[in-house]
Amino acid sequence: MKFERMRILYATSEYAPLCKTGGLADVANALPRALCDLGADVRVLLPGYRDVLSGVRHQRHVARLNDNENFPLADLFEADSPSQQRLLVLVCPELFERAGGPYVDADGNDWPDNALRFGFLSHIAATLAGTASPYNWRCDVLHCNDWQTGLAPAYLHWRRPPRTPCLMTIHSLAYQGLFPGSMVPRLGLPARCLDVNGIEYHGNMSFLKAGLFYAQRITTVSPTYAQEIQREPLGFGMQGLLSERNADLEGILNGIDTEIWNPLTDLALAATYDMNSLERKTRNTYALRARFELAERPDIPLFGIVSRLIPQKGVDLVVAAAEDLAQLPAQLVVLGSGEPGVERSLTVLAARHPGMIGFERGFDERLSHLIEAGADIFLMPSRFEPCGLNQMYSQRYGTPPIVRRTGGLADSVVDCSAETLASGTASGFVFNDPSAEGLRAAIGRALDAWGNRPIWRQIQRNGMLRDFSWCASARRYLELYRAMRKGTQPTFSVPNSD
Repeated sequence: MKFERMRILYATSEYAPLCKTGGLADVANALPRALCDLGADVRVLLPGYRDVLSGVRHQRHVARLNDNENFPLADLFEADSPSQQRLLVLVCPELFERAGGPYVDADGNDWPDNALRFGFLSHIAATLAGTASPYNWRCDVLHCNDWQTGLAPAYLHWRRPPRTPCLMTIHSLAYQGLFPGSMVPRLGLPARCLDVNGIEYHGNMSFLKAGLFYAQRITTVSPTYAQEIQREPLGFGMQGLLSERNADLEGILNGIDTEIWNPLTDLALAATYDMNSLERKTRNTYALRARFELAERPDIPLFGIVSRLIPQKGVDLVVAAAEDLAQLPAQLVVLGSGEPGVERSLTVLAARHPGMIGFERGFDERLSHLIEAGADIFLMPSRFEPCGLNQMYSQRYGTPPIVRRTGGLADSVVDCSAETLASGTASGFVFNDPSAEGLRAAIGRALDAWGNRPIWRQIQRNGMLRDFSWCASARRYLELYRAMRKGTQPTFSVPNSD
């Protein structure tokens, strides 16, 4: 059964595979497609980075955007993504067509004009959602994502009614889009919005706070994270506002793209397999060991990590426990980049333990798939994790994860215990204490299970049986959109803009 047709404008700064720095890009690709499968009409608005312009298909010019003196001239193009999703690409060479990443230059420094760049993206999102849109299509709801589109609800609020309702999704509260308060008039917003009851944050303006304050509804990417951000330390200074908006805040667990992440059809693997042919999984383990020049040791477990190498991800806990891992013995492969100190530590460990520890700096999509399939156990000891996707990929690939009990990790991994083994739900290993000792204890429990082949097979199959598709989450989003279109009012009131 399909929901009634709705028109959704989905505004994002990333979209896989065209431009990606993290999980936002994967969600921006998968959720709109899942919504379309349920009958919605979704258009995805994103900036015209170089990689986007070279990766889209069938570009069609639909509007010249020159109605605001605060921003450069630009054009709006319709295009199709590689997966045939309808895109709206904001083409502005002055702001978006440059070498480097979406937010930083080639040296890793923030673009100095990020406030203008993503203020413009937010402005265009609000324009397309408003009554004066130059695009011949009207949305019922504007869905904004993270700080880069956070000003859009503020722009809509300070315009004349009727106003299209806005949904603001927090993918990570740690990134808030903080800029000098002096940017407010430069971005075309009224000075009075730079207030504690507005977008002001400790003397600066916060793009994310603007979205949290002015949007009609707020979602985040897991139920546990929705609770965690209403208190310290994971509220990152926004916990008061989020607690006040509790009735308008909901955690909806992200899904994964089960077509791309399918071990039975994955072309990046050395051998495909499913829960009934898990013996074929070992071919990927052989291939993974060969890729990292590890010793061929089928008698010991191989641990895998695919991660940004930053404190949030807890990779430093793995570094602290790595010597113990090598002495167990066990093997470890790591794919990722991030803080130079962590990268150096992993490089040293790999040199000190040749054949046992392997490290590849950077990101390789095909290799990430091989790690998910070839590792015996996946490590994800995050200090906080709004949702996380790799722990879902791991379970789908029969690679039980070790995770810390936080955010989406707590919501998506069932800790192995006598009770969960008996109920057929155990799918991984969960620990509480964000320390090397806590991680070591979880590794010990996982190794005990790995050594018992019938139990290990049960844990693998339990994980592979879980449904991490976007279907249920997309249905919940459609329910929210429908309520917003019907005019259901938020419990939180904001100052009148009239």
